Amino acid sequence: MIPFSFSLILLATVTLGIPAAGAGSFDQLTDLTGKVTAIVTLKGRDNFNSEYRYDVSVKNLSADTFIGDSLVIVLDKVTNIGGEDRQNVNSDTFLSRMEVLGQDGETQDGKPYFQIPNGSAADLTPYSQSLPANVRVRNKDYLIVFTPSFKVYGLKRQPPSEPKHAEAVPQPPAPAAANRQTVDKLIQLLIKKGVLTEEEWRKANQP
Repeated sequence: MIPFSFSLILLATVTLGIPAAGAGSFDQLTDLTGKVTAIVTLKGRDNFNSEYRYDVSVKNLSADTFIGDSLVIVLDKVTNIGGEDRQNVNSDTFLSRMEVLGQDGETQDGKPYFQIPNGSAADLTPYSQSLPANVRVRNKDYLIVFTPSFKVYGLKRQPPSEPKHAEAVPQPPAPAAANRQTVDKLIQLLIKKGVLTEEEWRKANQP
């Protein structure tokens, strides 16, 4: 049985990578629980140092697409077999008893994060799985057993907006129709001035 475990939060930012601690916030992230899950594989164990090496990838279980080059996993917490994440003696988190190695940085609340490597695709497409990030954790409490718990957060790729259709431009009248309109106006003017009567005009246009 693995003597510790950890909760991972999958995060994504609009820009590439994650800002340094204190330089940004994660309040724009969406809870992706049920859509994206973290896949954790134990790759090695050093009993002398109580160190465990994991490959951690993320898998898209939905029909949505998520921004690929901004995904990170965050070591959120570790819980014991009773589901507790703090020690009874001093209320310190079990995570504080873990030494995390090779992290890419820390969130504003001091939790380590790891960048998900870029694959051949720009995004995490529907039902696809990312390349793994390497996570190394040393357990300082050798005799304590932990169980994992996971949450998932991220940002969805928005579909491109459809181009607006150009408004129809009225076409100019055909030359024949334009000439007919000019002739009709001229005849009406002649009739109005008494130069021509309507009866004369009708007789002149009879076949």
